[in-house]
Amino acid sequence: MIKNFIRAARLRTLPLSISGIILGSLLARSHGFFDWTIFILSIFTTIGFQVLSNFANDYGDGIKGTDTSRIGEERMVSSGKISPKQMKLAIIITIIITLLIALLLIYNSFGRNHFIYSLVFFILGIISLVAAIKYTVGKSAYGYSGFGDFFVFVFFGLLSVVGSYFLYTKTLHVSIFLPAFSVGLLSTSVLNLNNMRDYENDKKSKKHTIVVKIGSNAAKIYHYCLLVLSLIFALSYVLLRYEQPIEFLFLVAYIPLVTHIIFVIKNTEDLRLDGELKKVALSTFMFAILFGLGQVL
Repeated sequence: MIKNFIRAARLRTLPLSISGIILGSLLARSHGFFDWTIFILSIFTTIGFQVLSNFANDYGDGIKGTDTSRIGEERMVSSGKISPKQMKLAIIITIIITLLIALLLIYNSFGRNHFIYSLVFFILGIISLVAAIKYTVGKSAYGYSGFGDFFVFVFFGLLSVVGSYFLYTKTLHVSIFLPAFSVGLLSTSVLNLNNMRDYENDKKSKKHTIVVKIGSNAAKIYHYCLLVLSLIFALSYVLLRYEQPIEFLFLVAYIPLVTHIIFVIKNTEDLRLDGELKKVALSTFMFAILFGLGQVL
């Protein structure tokens, strides 16, 4: 049973989920702010949100029948290896643990001296919990109406990078939004690739992702735009603050993305896109590390 829950947690999605935290933390370090306790608690909080989202996604798609003939990784509820009741319990436990870690993070960052900041981040934490669940759960699940891309961009990019940066610095620079946009766009491209792979199944299941709404060909163009814009925003940040060549280190992360784009252009079978998911997710993770190191070193 434990093995099934580990599979439902989809550990391969975790590097992507913590990419924004790593980048936000390294950017804060480049500006003279860092705290290991905040960093570790931020990582665990984000992992909690991601596992919660994966459990809820498994549960929501499972009870709606969306995963019946899906391509790729097997889902536990739809396969019957975890019952809906058991998954509900796992979701509740994950919510409690994640909320406790989030509260520790907020207290360690702001203490008793910044009540307003603490309140804002607590509210953001609650919103994040709700968003993680409502992606596929319920009649108004936003993942079924084409808003998944927007929420991934906001939570994996803006909130993750800018939010973690603020936890250390207690200040904001407008320029920080540029690399945050990059991570958000790269993360959205992973979801879009996933939705391109699942196009036929989602269409049959009435899961109206952006890919289903605009069609496969337009989704490819949308995909290229996400990747190219992520590069433009990253370059903009570096050029605005340029001091040394190592700041362009992040370009290494785009090398596998070039081969990825070529693959997507030539590809005519949705099933073959499954293998590209790991490439884009790991490239995003690599981008976060290399971009941050380029600023710190």
